[in-house]
Amino acid sequence: MALVTALYLIYLFTPIVLLLIGSFGENWFNTLLPNGFTADWYRQVATDGSFRRAFWTSLEVCLLTCGFGTLIGLPLAYAIYRAASQKVRAAARIVYLLPVAVPPLVLAFGFILVFSSDELPFLGSLWVLVGGHLVITLPYLLHTLIGDMRHLRLADQELAAESLGAGFAQRFRDVVLPALRHSLASGLITVAALSIGEFQLSNLVSGFLTRPYPVVLLQAFYGATGFACAATVVLLVLALTASGLSALTARSTQGLPGAAA
Repeated sequence: MALVTALYLIYLFTPIVLLLIGSFGENWFNTLLPNGFTADWYRQVATDGSFRRAFWTSLEVCLLTCGFGTLIGLPLAYAIYRAASQKVRAAARIVYLLPVAVPPLVLAFGFILVFSSDELPFLGSLWVLVGGHLVITLPYLLHTLIGDMRHLRLADQELAAESLGAGFAQRFRDVVLPALRHSLASGLITVAALSIGEFQLSNLVSGFLTRPYPVVLLQAFYGATGFACAATVVLLVLALTASGLSALTARSTQGLPGAAA
């Protein structure tokens, strides 16, 4: 078992280590390791206009996806959780998990057909890109919120507040939102990590001025290897940061009363 784990970790981290080494190498061509040492590749990534624009586009898309995800996902998750019929909850679960089962490439083709028409000529716009990211990431946010609603026994907490005379608006403000603050934060960090690294749909629906970072990153591999490695490390750091924050938030959620119920 230890040997299998060690081999898996080697297989997992070797490409990451090579990317990090390659980002500081002067030349890397048909050799196992690069030659020389330089930090100039990171300076070139930082000063490259297309990469800077793509970086800020990715952050803008990520923030908008998280914002719309909160506005749509929180009330939708609550409605699904509080649905009286178990069949309705099961059907809703199947529907909101469909984007996970459907490949992003298929979703992208659907977006192309809809938003390249004469009636909706919006293909390549920022909002179409945000909409695509929202469709892909919303199931993960809903799954996190609904699961934690069950673990926290939110219905019991609302029932107690209702018995004390609290109306729906007061219960939602004083009971639901505070109870779900860690769950929402954890779900949104997961959404952010997925949005920052999404490539397949973005590559097909983004325009020249709305290309996110992963799409521009692909073009770097047709040039200098060191530049491509440095650009990839930047994306990797962003994704690992988001994943680490998600893990820490999820851990804090487990410490809440009722989370282990």
